Amino acid sequence: MPWYKKLHVWIILGLILGLAYGIFAAGMGWGQFTKNWISPFGTIFLRSLFLIAVPLILASIITGIASLSDTRKLARIGGKTIGIYISTTVAALIIGLVLVNVIKPGASVPEAVRVELQADWGGMAGQRMESAEEAQERGPLEFLVDMVPDNIFGSASSNRNMLQVVFIAILFGISLLLLPADKSRPLLSFFQSLNALVIKIVQLIMYIAPIGVFALLADTVTLISQDNLSELWGLLGALGVYMIVVVVGLLIQMTLTYGSIVKFMTPMSLKRFVFGIAPAQLVAFSTSSSGATLPVTMEVTEKKIGVSEEVSSFVLPLGATINMDGTALYQAVAAVFIAQTIGIALGFGAQLEIILLAVLASIGTAAVPSAGIIMLIIILQSINVPAAGIALILGVDRILDMCRTVCNVTGDATVATLVASTEGQLDIQLTGEA
Repeated sequence: MPWYKKLHVWIILGLILGLAYGIFAAGMGWGQFTKNWISPFGTIFLRSLFLIAVPLILASIITGIASLSDTRKLARIGGKTIGIYISTTVAALIIGLVLVNVIKPGASVPEAVRVELQADWGGMAGQRMESAEEAQERGPLEFLVDMVPDNIFGSASSNRNMLQVVFIAILFGISLLLLPADKSRPLLSFFQSLNALVIKIVQLIMYIAPIGVFALLADTVTLISQDNLSELWGLLGALGVYMIVVVVGLLIQMTLTYGSIVKFMTPMSLKRFVFGIAPAQLVAFSTSSSGATLPVTMEVTEKKIGVSEEVSSFVLPLGATINMDGTALYQAVAAVFIAQTIGIALGFGAQLEIILLAVLASIGTAAVPSAGIIMLIIILQSINVPAAGIALILGVDRILDMCRTVCNVTGDATVATLVASTEGQLDIQLTGEA
């Protein structure tokens, strides 16, 4: 296929043009024009992906589980998946904590800049703190209660209830697996048809991906700059070291952790994996949502990487819900950065608490933009760091949210590849291996 017909080429072009337009619009003071005439196209693209997230998770998990031969196979695949997800999350947290303690980005923020950032973003910080206070009032096992809905249709009405949707899908899939074949076949056929329908809708939606990506990037840049280009450069300059630490940590996680898994634990060509997952990474970067990217992640993981539908339909939706390696790494770096900036020393015990809380938080964090900031506030309060310190980082949170979502999606695809390889369900011929 010629390069100009490849979707990821056009998505990259949309990213570049969106970034260029956003910078130009910020310099020209076109923020309101961008909001009125450009941003809606990004919102339409994002909503289109969210629109099919619930039916995709339901259909894919139900058909994936029901197609297994028995519950022992489900337990084996499920155990591997959750174990690997937790392991990669812990690895991400360790990488983040090592970098932030060695580089100490908080020490590079002048007092005047710290005061200015808190003044500029204090209002937004207050809103996020209110949401975090509501979350913190809940009991330690409340996330388990939240997993079990009292209304199926209520759970399916919001993308923030993805954990409940996953629970429903697993329950339905196991029940279908235990039913006699003549009883389960009609319903299983329905969900298989629904899954095929959703995948076809994804293919249609991706035709507008370059336009949607352009609009999302343009909106992000103009929103951060607040119609003042010097505000954008000043913000990026003031928090530059912090941003570099987060981005370098994410790159290490993707190259060292995920790269090692693919290279040494699967027969997959690393080059094939990188190029195969690229379209999903681009969509993840522009949408800042692993949930919205899920349809694309599933499509490229199956068609370009060679993971079987049986594995991808279980591992990927579960990963989009509970596997947030990039978010966990960011929370660790951000928590220590804020403490360093304020002048609070965090001992080994406090940083171990960050690891434990971040692992638990990654399970319950919604797969939507900026959800991780709420859990960050809870982590800060747990280690006795003033939660108002999030005002220091909110200005660049959207940019880093885009980066950590790429890491989250890459981690999901890596684990799916590893699980498929251990189950003998990785298409070697498709991956170009002999």
